[in-house]
Amino acid sequence: MLNVAVVGCGYWGPNFIRNFCSLPECKVKKVCDLDLQRLVHMKKLYSEIETTTNADDVFDDREIDAVAIVTPVRHHYEMAKKCLQAKKHTFIEKPMASSSLECKKLIELSQKKECVLMVGHTFLYSSGVRKVKDIICTGDLGKILYISSRRLNLGLYQADINVLWDLAPHDISIILSILDSPPVSVNCQGKAHIHPLIEDITTMEIDFDNGTFVTIRNSWLDPYKIRDMIFVGAKRMLVYNDLEPIEKIKIFDKRVETPPYYDTFAEFHYSYHYGDVYSPYIQEIEPLKVECQHFLDCIKNNSKPDTDGLNGLRVVQILEAASKSLKKGGGKVKLTNFGKL
Repeated sequence: MLNVAVVGCGYWGPNFIRNFCSLPECKVKKVCDLDLQRLVHMKKLYSEIETTTNADDVFDDREIDAVAIVTPVRHHYEMAKKCLQAKKHTFIEKPMASSSLECKKLIELSQKKECVLMVGHTFLYSSGVRKVKDIICTGDLGKILYISSRRLNLGLYQADINVLWDLAPHDISIILSILDSPPVSVNCQGKAHIHPLIEDITTMEIDFDNGTFVTIRNSWLDPYKIRDMIFVGAKRMLVYNDLEPIEKIKIFDKRVETPPYYDTFAEFHYSYHYGDVYSPYIQEIEPLKVECQHFLDCIKNNSKPDTDGLNGLRVVQILEAASKSLKKGGGKVKLTNFGKL
């Protein structure tokens, strides 16, 4: 049985504790947080768990095999570095680190120490996203022309990162997983309304090598919570709404066709095809539970996670390029050496 520790018991950390405790292959031995009240609460829920306010107690514990780091982004690199140096398998919540350089160092260290390094792109473990990927990969939609993604809500404001780094990793990781083509450039615009140095709304555009065009809108300043993605293909269109309780995916048999032959512009007419709308069945399983199980399986089987360090690096590289564009008020930033160490 694997002994697991969780560092960070704030908003998201308790969900890791709950899921790891539900899996028979592991035992949550220790949890860490600076907030004593959070630790007292965790102890009430799970009396057998050890608690500490000092993260070094986790890294120095030889009985702990794996650590999940669920802290603010600014702590990811140093904590993950200590975990790997102690030869502990390491899970890092998204985004992987504050820079691509830090990501590369962690990947190299994990390879040197022969430890599993996994990044928490949780949506890639959801039934809905996996179904969307299956549909697109089978060619049912045809060539993907463009993708429009919206992840909007009121809050939760972060102290150390803007809305781009907070919400966009979800959208970016999903899109990179689905599209079999590298991104070539990014541009981004945004605005800070509440805190003068932290953007709370952003719009990002990504051009891919195969011609696919992507827009991603993120906001902490919207009245409604929205989590949707639109995939427009040459044959059909797909809408994925993560907040929809039953029909999360809807496929529209709609497209625009151009005539194969015409002599003059006057003869040119668009043809609009309207067909059925259908929603495939999805068996819902908590994505975080699937993610935690996958982490344990990779440790036991010495296998590469679906969301490994390289996956985390690619997302951060796009975030870095978007940040450069954002500081310039927009404009394309080319992605050079994408996904390379």
